[in-house]
This record gives sequence, C-alpha cells and structure tokens, in this order.
Amino acid sequence: MVEVVAALIWDGGRFLICQRPAHKARGLLWEFVGGKVEPGETKAQALIRECREELAITLAVGDVFMDVVHAYPDLTVHLTLLNATIAEGVPQMLEHNAIRWITPGEIGAYDFCPADVEILERITEKYGAGTDT
Repeated sequence: MVEVVAALIWDGGRFLICQRPAHKARGLLWEFVGGKVEPGETKAQALIRECREELAITLAVGDVFMDVVHAYPDLTVHLTLLNATIAEGVPQMLEHNAIRWITPGEIGAYDFCPADVEILERITEKYGAGTDT
C-alpha cells in the first residue's frame, strides 16, 4: 500500500483542486494537491514538500480531515487528506494541467480521481452542496 497525502486548502468558501497531467496515470482527472510520503518523512513534511514542488507554495498543515483507502487496478493507496492553509506564495501550475478554486456546489462539474469520491461526499455533507459562496 502506498502512503499518499493531500491538502484541503480553503480560500473563503472555495477549495483548491488540481487537474492531473495528461501523461500520468488517471490523466486529466481532478484531485487535491499532494503526493507520496517518502521514507523518513512525516505526512505533514511530505505535504509541505509536494506543495512546494507542484504549486510553489508553503503550507501551514493542520489536522486530518479524512483518511481513505482505495484500490486502483495498478496500486492501492492510503490517502490522508489534511486541512491546510497557504502560509506563503500563490499557487502556480508547475506540474498540473490546470488548477481551480471551487465551491462544494461545483464538485459535480469535475471528474475526480476515484479515491477522492468519498472525501468529496464528506465535504458536501459538512459544507453543503447548494452553497456557491
């Protein structure tokens, strides 16, 4: 099982999502920014590193929003989504095809990676699907 971390970053009533590059597995699907935890790293350290590499931002990492285990045909991931805020920088597209700030009400307009579906349902339950604020 691969340990993966991702960030739930809010800006007002919107949260950040990123579109995977076309050439990668699950290409052009949307996801939360993050990546694999390297040996010797904590989950918070991995998330800070990944966000620097992928978006050129520095995060302040908070508590765990949710954990999910998902089996893809090619690997099984243990995904930990951490609440986070941007401490420094403005997100830049260094690796992704696109980045967006969306409201919980806009989730249905995007095709997400299957591992994120349960997380998106929890966001909708907690923050409401009908809100676009």
